[in-house]
Amino acid sequence: MLFSRAFRLNKFQSELDFVDVDLRGDTPLFIDPYAISKRNDSWSIDCHNQIITFFERLVEAIKENRTSDAFLLLQHLDEPNDIHLGLSRGKPQGKGVSGKQAKDLYDSLKASSAVKTGFLNSLSDCELLIPGISRDKISDITANIIRRFLLEYTAKQCFLHNIPTTAVPSGFTWDSATGLWEEDYVQLPVYRGERIVLVPKAIARIDFSYDHQEYYNHFVLNYLQAEHLRANTALVHTLKKGTKKVYKKDLKGKHPCNKEFLYNFSKNHPEVLAQYRESRDVKIKSTDDASMDASSLAAIASELTTKLDSIKPGNDAATQYHNLSIGLLEYIFYPELIYPVKEQEIHSGRKRIDISFSNAAREGIFHRLHNIHGFPCSYLMFECKNYTNDPANPELDQLSGRFSPNRGRVGFLLCRNFSDKKLFIKRCNDTAKDDRGVIIPLDDEDVKTLIAARSGNQYSVIDKFLDDRLREILCS
Repeated sequence: MLFSRAFRLNKFQSELDFVDVDLRGDTPLFIDPYAISKRNDSWSIDCHNQIITFFERLVEAIKENRTSDAFLLLQHLDEPNDIHLGLSRGKPQGKGVSGKQAKDLYDSLKASSAVKTGFLNSLSDCELLIPGISRDKISDITANIIRRFLLEYTAKQCFLHNIPTTAVPSGFTWDSATGLWEEDYVQLPVYRGERIVLVPKAIARIDFSYDHQEYYNHFVLNYLQAEHLRANTALVHTLKKGTKKVYKKDLKGKHPCNKEFLYNFSKNHPEVLAQYRESRDVKIKSTDDASMDASSLAAIASELTTKLDSIKPGNDAATQYHNLSIGLLEYIFYPELIYPVKEQEIHSGRKRIDISFSNAAREGIFHRLHNIHGFPCSYLMFECKNYTNDPANPELDQLSGRFSPNRGRVGFLLCRNFSDKKLFIKRCNDTAKDDRGVIIPLDDEDVKTLIAARSGNQYSVIDKFLDDRLREILCS
């Protein structure tokens, strides 16, 4: 039973910012702390800082033989069954590290040369260097450390999609300021008596960025092959045509893959570990929607277009249009825009932003808007107008009034149709010339063009469309 079906959201995974998990088991995805560390959105940065602070305190306590302090940190890394991620079959069976496993983790870290020497400097490195700590356990540990941020995220997503919630125990959350675990009552969705904590799909991965087997097979052994060839050791075989070769199977016999060996090798050859880490940056990509949704993107696009056409312009269907627009924007702009928030209050509640997204773009139009054009856009603001006639200056003034240097000075105005689109773009040009920010208008025709491009994963088409529209606004 998918979360979206259980709570009757009537949305595809591609319309949702969170992982649409299986509530009767676990979805085979993981939370990757390295992937979090490479993201540039404010939510991920907060999570990364939380992870770093926790891990540094834990390693410091172990190195200084402060056993009681270390166990205080480890005591509430319980099984995060409420996120429904991992490899369990049937009912979630998250491994966690509490109880005996907390002692096992402590013993592994305590015995590790990587910890003793200070070589271990991140939770991600445990996958490479610490025996007994695998990707599923690292994912569980990460989920517990960032639980307070996941709870806040879940609350905002429930408000966004009108998901009913119930006051339940939060589970223990770690406070980096006090260094203590705390528990409270919070509002969460509940299914069959069990709380559910949502995870952004931006931090969910099918595979971990770090994999000790991959590091061993493709970096360590490759290096050792070259070294043996250079030294012309007994492991070098001369083939019929005179070519010399070192077989990996021979190296594996001489240097079996274990994490203590990987630590010693990495300490002696830090440049190889650095090359591996650098290669992981290429792998840091958000989870592909298609891998989490049985339907093709084209089929989803067709249904979304049909839904849009079925909504009549006018006040009566304004809420329906607004709710659909949230999914459409997620579908079109993810992973550049993430973490949508509905009706965000600003100016002490005197004004509200219809929808805002966090800007996570590293390239493309949402990156260029700030870095080339000079328009701050940490957040992108969207106003949805289900009007029967054209929006005009009051609607532009309303949206530009939401802008600020910290929130951003770029917004989109969605409406059903323009009888004179060129005139409205000229009004947007006036707003930009008056230094009141950039407002990009999109009507149904524009949105359908973007949906079609997204259905074919034609991100360059989306980028060019928005760049052309921006050019019209700034140069008209």
